[in-house]
Amino acid sequence: MFGLPQTAPGDTSLDRLLHAWQGRFTLGLSPTSLMLAYLDWLTHLANAPGKQQALLQLGWAQALTMGHYAAMAALNPQLPPGEPEGPQDQRFTGPEWERWPFNVLAEAFLLYQQWWQQATTGVPGVSRHHEQVVAFGARQLLDTIAPSNFLFTNPAILRMTVLQGGANLAQGTFNAIEDWQRAIAGKRPVGAEAYVPGRNVAVTPGKVVYRNQLIELIQYAPTTSEVQAEPMLIIPAWIMKYYILDLSPHNSLIKYLVDHGHTVFAISWKNPGPDDRDLGMSDYIRLGVLAALEAVQTIVPGRRVHTTGYCLGGTLLTIVAAALARDNDDRLQSLTLFAAQTDFKDAGELTLFIDESQVAYLKDIMWTQGYLDSSQMAGAFQLLRSQDLIWSRLVREYMLGRREPMNDLMAWNADGTRLPYRMHSEYLIHFFLHNDLFEGRYRVDGRPIALSDIRAPMFVVATRKDHVSPWRSVYKLMLLEDTEMTFVLTSGGHNAGIISEPGHPNRSYQIVTHHATEKYIDPETWQATMPTRPGSWWPAWIEWLDERSSGLVPPPPMGAPEQGYPPLAEAPGSYVFET
Repeated sequence: MFGLPQTAPGDTSLDRLLHAWQGRFTLGLSPTSLMLAYLDWLTHLANAPGKQQALLQLGWAQALTMGHYAAMAALNPQLPPGEPEGPQDQRFTGPEWERWPFNVLAEAFLLYQQWWQQATTGVPGVSRHHEQVVAFGARQLLDTIAPSNFLFTNPAILRMTVLQGGANLAQGTFNAIEDWQRAIAGKRPVGAEAYVPGRNVAVTPGKVVYRNQLIELIQYAPTTSEVQAEPMLIIPAWIMKYYILDLSPHNSLIKYLVDHGHTVFAISWKNPGPDDRDLGMSDYIRLGVLAALEAVQTIVPGRRVHTTGYCLGGTLLTIVAAALARDNDDRLQSLTLFAAQTDFKDAGELTLFIDESQVAYLKDIMWTQGYLDSSQMAGAFQLLRSQDLIWSRLVREYMLGRREPMNDLMAWNADGTRLPYRMHSEYLIHFFLHNDLFEGRYRVDGRPIALSDIRAPMFVVATRKDHVSPWRSVYKLMLLEDTEMTFVLTSGGHNAGIISEPGHPNRSYQIVTHHATEKYIDPETWQATMPTRPGSWWPAWIEWLDERSSGLVPPPPMGAPEQGYPPLAEAPGSYVFET
């Protein structure tokens, strides 16, 4: 008897292959998740006659406004678009956009954009997450048709084209072809090759004193005759390479620490490949932070350790600190967290891409590869800032024909890494979906941990314009911590706010130390009442560390060969070069 081929009831290999193929065209975004959001919005809007009426009235009012504006623009050829006293859209600023007909085009687009913002928000019954996804999707579609993106509707492009006889368009075409060829070949952007770790970035002298299958531990050479007794261990995020904290000599945070009398150790994470698919969060704890701590305390015996974690590295540091506190292990002298979240309920715009459907879809993509590639992560980050990272670049480089000069931070940002399948799956599920760490359900070695157990003093830095770790989300650590916490809110974004060396122009910060016995202050009140200080927050951090150190001592030796930690290589080591 003939029958259909038999497959195991739980066989999902075809699903995974399909989703992996789809992911090549969707930037890793789940089409099912997007469709669910759209249907939620559309069905509720269809059943909301009051909202429909309000949108019709708004559309009619905007049509009248547009007609009045067009008439005024005909009489006054230099009438700026947008609300006279409202925030100006940077795409349409400048005298050229105040001239007819470009001001009329810009005004029509801004009114159209405003209508869609009202249409995609405030629909009764739509879930908050789906509303955010639909509003975000509408913004992306609108951004593609903005008048600023096209030759004949952007006066700056038209003027440049006339002045140069079209040479700018020819150069822009060459730029586009060059970028496409580099992308196909897997090369970094133009100019990034000028920044090479060990040559002109990541040049602070040091030695690799420990290596395992996940990390290299770098000990930096002292530059002062005496150092603070307690060493510093830096745990960077492994979503990118460690040397954001050791860029050029003038803006290297690691060099700044060393030059101010601190013995600094830093983890350089291995760039995982397909064979590392089963590395999980427990491996990053055991082979990463705990292995590094053991090495540091062997090289600098009898001392507690100052610790610093950046972004995901900061989240990992809080996990380790809570686990050590649970086990009555007091080896940490202090914790410093840079743009690191512990509560993921309001984790910024990244939550647009996080729900059950999206995580399942992303897991299937990673299962096929064994990892999540940096290019797949970059697509999501670019969408979050599409005006700056996609459309303004298209205009500048492909229509005006001007390359933006490369710098050390941009080159580092193009030097991406991969995330192992198991680790990233656990991260998305336990942190973003279930918020287990903040709510006390996260387990280390089979037992739950609590952030409120941490007793080491904390220095927490958040940045005002951070779209990855919003400062109000970072601030929520205040709700749980039962220890002294110094909170710093600095100007800049997720990266530039941290790499904020003294002398950097237009930098400022707010700072306050909160003691365990003091009452909680909500973030808005805190921001409104704390004075703003000009300049870099780095000197305040050095002062804070020095006050929580036990005094100056001669520098320790580089490594400890007799105890199994001989110098293995010069900094920056070998893992940083893995592509």
